[in-house]
Amino acid sequence: MRVMIVEDEALLALELETEVEAAGHDVVGQAASSSTAYELAEKTAPDFAFVDIQLLDGPTGIDVGKFLASKNVPYIFVSGNLKRIPDDFAGALGAIEKPYTMNGLQNALDYLALRVKGGEVPSPPPGLILASEVA
Repeated sequence: MRVMIVEDEALLALELETEVEAAGHDVVGQAASSSTAYELAEKTAPDFAFVDIQLLDGPTGIDVGKFLASKNVPYIFVSGNLKRIPDDFAGALGAIEKPYTMNGLQNALDYLALRVKGGEVPSPPPGLILASEVA
């Protein structure tokens, strides 16, 4: 799976990239602002994205998410404040709350990879909040 990371905290983005690659997926790039995220999405056509809500240019991750949804790119929010996510999840599959454990992130990534491929999926792992569960 080709994964895009939208995160303004460099250390978190690097940790996420390391985990994604360790799981056997390719990271197509990182974006710390909405403008960079839009450009990266257009240029790389990712299969999936992790999106933080608060970016360098403000709480623009929700707009980035809506843009990705309009391009049929599945994504989840990764945020320290899940209350900032709109009730409709802005087209996201779900969310992971920061701080997350590497094991929790790995389990969520495995689940999401199966779901994006369209295969049969098990129950979601703890720590992954699906939009369909909230709706």
